[in-house]
Amino acid sequence: MAPNKRMLFRADVNRIYDDEYRAAQNAKNEKFFIRRPRQRKMKNAKWFDVGMGIDLPFCIIIFVLLIVGTIMMFSASYAFSYYTQGDSYYYLVRQLIFIVLGIAGMVVMSLFNYNKLHQVAPVVLGVAYVALLLVLILPSGEGGVKRWIPLGIFNIQPSEIAKFAVILFFAHWCSKYYNKMQLPKFSVLPGVAIFGSIALLLFLEPHYSGIVIIGMLTVLMLYIGGMKTKYLAIGGIALIGLVLLLAVTGGLTYAMSRMDGWGQSLEYTTEEMWQTTWQTRNSLYAIGSGGLWGLGLGQSRQKYLYLPEPQNDFIFAIVVEELGLIGAAIILLIFALLVWRGITLSLRAKDKFGKLLGIGLTSQIGIQVVLNILVITDWLPNTGISLPFFSYGGSSLIMLLAQMGIVLSISRTANIERQ
Repeated sequence: MAPNKRMLFRADVNRIYDDEYRAAQNAKNEKFFIRRPRQRKMKNAKWFDVGMGIDLPFCIIIFVLLIVGTIMMFSASYAFSYYTQGDSYYYLVRQLIFIVLGIAGMVVMSLFNYNKLHQVAPVVLGVAYVALLLVLILPSGEGGVKRWIPLGIFNIQPSEIAKFAVILFFAHWCSKYYNKMQLPKFSVLPGVAIFGSIALLLFLEPHYSGIVIIGMLTVLMLYIGGMKTKYLAIGGIALIGLVLLLAVTGGLTYAMSRMDGWGQSLEYTTEEMWQTTWQTRNSLYAIGSGGLWGLGLGQSRQKYLYLPEPQNDFIFAIVVEELGLIGAAIILLIFALLVWRGITLSLRAKDKFGKLLGIGLTSQIGIQVVLNILVITDWLPNTGISLPFFSYGGSSLIMLLAQMGIVLSISRTANIERQ
């Protein structure tokens, strides 16, 4: 009986070891089968994969706008560039440098975890304030305005930093206090404080178009962030009252001077008014002469020193003159696709911060496009509103491309989370 007991004992021990071995193997296999597919996907993930990579349609739209915008910027600028700089390629070369820097920023930001911006939003807003204050103590530029910080190769426009800072801060604020945004303490007061202080600094430059754009972005972010509509209506009425008060007391002298001739570009009343409306009138001439199909690429007449600085705010007038109404409509359609795609990607974000940030960054492009078109067609007073991806300028282009990189970062994270 003893040997039998020992044999039974050994059998029990072996069975226990076998059970433990099988359990360990099962756990190992389970661990393997859980993690293996994800490792395989990450290893084989391609740059433009729907599930993991950046959004291909959004990238295509951006590069189409960049290519078309660069071609049109060169076409609009080479005569003015030769006349003022002695080199027809002056603006083109500099714009290409800005594009390279902007694309590099876009790639970096697309790989960056956008949630880290949640933590630094107040810091970015503080940087914007410092830049807006710094520009006020620097010497005035052309026309007595103070809008740029010179860095040698190109100038930084603090208002571009302020646009991004406002969007980022309110995305941070509204997502953090989303359940309290119905209360004025968490919606109206921060909105008035942030917009009011930035508007004051821009007023001192003066830069009224920047005030308009940042004001619209503030309203947009607070509205989609959960603020009650009635507060927006009350704020709008108060703002109109403030503007009327400043106009009556002479506080808007520069702004009123920019409104001289608004809607009268094609009316010859006095010699002074003729000179005042010179830029807008030649913009309308360019748009009218383009007709349905345009004069052809490079064939604009108004860019030959009739339309001042055609590579900047009024570049779309040259676009219409050379490509016609059909070409201009196609470009506007591409802009609309960019905004639509950007908002669609943002709505797929895994958190409110990503949704608000992406919608705000994409909407900024739509707002600027609409305002720019209204200015060149004399529906709005002549103010400095650039056309995204088309107008010449370093800080604006680099900031826009970096912001589009953030939208791509939001889409990448959202895609991975859906897997």
